[in-house]
Amino acid sequence: MSAWRQAGLNYINYSKISAKLLRQALKSDLKADALKREASHLKVTKWEDGKPIKTSEY
Repeated sequence: MSAWRQAGLNYINYSKISAKLLRQALKSDLKADALKREASHLKVTKWEDGKPIKTSEY
């Protein structure tokens, strides 16, 4: 069994934590670029009767 699974994490949470720690360990000149990629966006569109009615961004 994987160590992350034994710790009670799923793979998404494990990879999120690993990526955050890696970004923190980078040298300052590379860290700024890596921190820009840290944010993620999600766009959700509700559909009703085959037509989009509402779009939300998270």
